Amino acid sequence: FYLLFHKNKYISVSSSVMNMLGLGGSATIEINFDGLDTRKLVRVKDLNNQTYKLPLYTGSDGIAGSVSVALGKTKKLEHTGIKVELIGRIESTAPKVPSSDFMSMSRELEPAGVLMDDRQYNFAFNNFEKDFETYAGIKARLRYFVRVFISRKVGSKITKEREFAVLLPDQEPEDNDNIKMDVGIEECLHIEFEYNKGKYHLKDCVIGKVYFALIRVKIKSMEISIVRQETFGSGANSHVEKDTIGTFEVMDGCPNKGEIIPIRLYLAPYDLTPSFKNVSNKFSVKYFLKLTLIDDDERKYFKQQEIILWRKSDSKKMQKK
Repeated sequence: FYLLFHKNKYISVSSSVMNMLGLGGSATIEINFDGLDTRKLVRVKDLNNQTYKLPLYTGSDGIAGSVSVALGKTKKLEHTGIKVELIGRIESTAPKVPSSDFMSMSRELEPAGVLMDDRQYNFAFNNFEKDFETYAGIKARLRYFVRVFISRKVGSKITKEREFAVLLPDQEPEDNDNIKMDVGIEECLHIEFEYNKGKYHLKDCVIGKVYFALIRVKIKSMEISIVRQETFGSGANSHVEKDTIGTFEVMDGCPNKGEIIPIRLYLAPYDLTPSFKNVSNKFSVKYFLKLTLIDDDERKYFKQQEIILWRKSDSKKMQKK
């Protein structure tokens, strides 16, 4: 039933009557992308960690396709306009953090009027802005989709969405210096560690070493972890979420003073994404290498260092349909 306002009061009107008037007609929308038979597919995850495949767009790719509108039994639909939109959106499952669009483009498919039969429209968004990759993490995701909606004076909009993926291979960073840091407790522990660089592609190998300059604490093990940190929202609604992606044991047993422990950590086995520096001042993703020492009393001493991750072109990962 629908509520119509007539002569200063609301009147309840059934769906069948609305359809006869052409005000409550139904329609089904289908969105098709051009060139899917040759378009590569990539696996992505949702926030429930479920994987699915999406067509991949990158570089200067545009996106084009068609929209089919099939009318219901009445074959009559009064509307106030039909539009197609291309949207890039940040979404979160955290409370009080609303969705936020970082890009939006639209095209009018049909001005206000009445549809009396099924229609098909073509659309194209050429060389649209691709500054960020598709992403799904701890409590936030970044996705791209095409949305079509039919606006009506009476009743809710009729909408349809179709998602696609964006991946952005990058060039080797020009400046990529090594990282040197130290950590210690006065007169008890002093260690120095070094990583061969600060920026790694997603299939890279972290090479480094740990030097024990002073060791008066009985250390039983040492491990290195990859930590991902999401920051999303803004102001009072800002949230930070951390997740340990993987942990690798570097040493088992107490080292001697002057001993050097090598580090070699391959990144390929882990589910990593490029770093996101800033998306509309509302979203970022950082990665850290966290070095942890554990003594015989289960006390932990740690130091972490941010690293930058980037995507190197990897055609093997992208599958054809």
